[in-house]
Amino acid sequence: MGEKMTQCDMVLYHLQNVGPITTATAFLEYGITRLASRICDLRKKGYKISSVTTAGKNRFGKVIYFSTYTLEEVA
Repeated sequence: MGEKMTQCDMVLYHLQNVGPITTATAFLEYGITRLASRICDLRKKGYKISSVTTAGKNRFGKVIYFSTYTLEEVA
């Protein structure tokens, strides 16, 4: 495969083959810093992507909120 994957390609690949994705995963695995923008781009292309806000704790014990994105299956 000689073509370079775009950030949208990488996010879509992850959603289709790995599963849900978060900002942390996008950054650590693919170097993508603006996941919400890539999700917006994919939605504009017609992909149905849902998001759920999740609460978690950071390494200092502080509660943080982040989105988990999932590709919806086409019926």
